[in-house]
Amino acid sequence: MNFLQDSLEGFLAREHRVVIVDVTAVKGSAPRDEGTFMLVGPTEIHGTIGGGQLEYVAIENARKMLGSAGGEAKLDIPLGPDIGQCCGGRVELTFTFADEAARQALDQRIATDERQKPQVWVFGGGHVGRALAESLTLLPLKVFVVETRESELDRLTSEVHHRLNAMPESLIADIPAGSAVVIVTHDHALDFLIAREALARTDLAYIGMVGSKSKRGTFLHYLDEQGVDRAEAERLVLPIGGTAVDDKRPEVIAAMTAAEVLLAFAAWKSKML
Repeated sequence: MNFLQDSLEGFLAREHRVVIVDVTAVKGSAPRDEGTFMLVGPTEIHGTIGGGQLEYVAIENARKMLGSAGGEAKLDIPLGPDIGQCCGGRVELTFTFADEAARQALDQRIATDERQKPQVWVFGGGHVGRALAESLTLLPLKVFVVETRESELDRLTSEVHHRLNAMPESLIADIPAGSAVVIVTHDHALDFLIAREALARTDLAYIGMVGSKSKRGTFLHYLDEQGVDRAEAERLVLPIGGTAVDDKRPEVIAAMTAAEVLLAFAAWKSKML
């Protein structure tokens, strides 16, 4: 079970009377998109619709409903001086009591969102792999870590999907189209095998490998020996994280790589539209 579901279940177990606040329409600039929701209970909230005065107004209205002190089922809020925000757009909010039917619909909605999350497959669970997994699990992504060493998988957080496999390159064929592959194993030869399989596919949003300019040269030589067109290698990001920040600490590489992956997913989404 993913972290979002865990925290939502915990919230609903504590707060038996809840109002669902939905962003049902957005015009112009706004802090969150249509489809965003948050839950408001008498003492706690779960999620966010963007913070600031907009969220304050939403919480106040929801708690009026919970306290039978009025409250509106729908609010159309201009994000301007009247509420102390300068986004410039308008947001329509809908407020729904979370009865049994609404909670079931919410469960289905979250399950659908979970299935539609882009997948990131991290091959290697060492220092960089662990740091990358930790960074990625904070994002709206489904993260898999593949390792040949069970001891390294044991050190990962529970929010990561674990895959123990003696031949990790064999998993590449089954990764869904539009996914990202990040290669950070402890073995350069294994890195090359995995990258070769990934580059054979043209439907992955991102393929990256930890390394250096020297490692890239060695990999290109390997592809030449395999009779692979050099143009294929141009789709490989090596080194991951780029060179703009000269810092090789795993956490820094992970942060820069996470940004690259998000940009790659955005580009892939635009391409598919």
